[in-house]
Amino acid sequence: MEIEKTDIEGCFIIKPRKFHDERGYFFESFNEAGFQELTGTKTRFVQDNQSYSSYGVLRGLHAQTGNHAQAKLVRVLKGEVLDVAVDVRLNSPTFGKHVAVKLSAENNLQLFIPRGFLHGFVVLSETAEFFYKCDNYYNKESEKGVIYNDPALGIDWLLADEKLNLSDKDILLPTLAEAYNK
Repeated sequence: MEIEKTDIEGCFIIKPRKFHDERGYFFESFNEAGFQELTGTKTRFVQDNQSYSSYGVLRGLHAQTGNHAQAKLVRVLKGEVLDVAVDVRLNSPTFGKHVAVKLSAENNLQLFIPRGFLHGFVVLSETAEFFYKCDNYYNKESEKGVIYNDPALGIDWLLADEKLNLSDKDILLPTLAEAYNK
């Protein structure tokens, strides 16, 4: 696998080595030792999650906080999404900055998102199957979120607002300043 550093410390784009022949292809989507060596992290994943969504569905921006904070390794099994990670580490020089990358079944890219980040994605294809590993277990009481269209974040979701489909919960999320008292 190849690792590409992003403009935000701790976030990495991961590209697997893909082997093709007349039968199809093969690639190793995760190898703990290789991942830890290339990223310099000691992340150990304990939970896998998968979702299915249709065009325009925007899930986010969400985080788990405190003792239940989660690092994530995300990828797309079918379709294409724009995946976004926002740095909300309070003492970080990149607080409020984001990384956005198109993940698809065709490019097989993955994004590693360390603890202390909000995460969200929007589906750009007709449907998408989204898969991610977490290094900590989900805890409902530790949920936190920020509204997707907060002008302070400046995220281009690549779709017009009228094409987006958000949950009732996500529409009511606070701004970054409201959620993090900045």
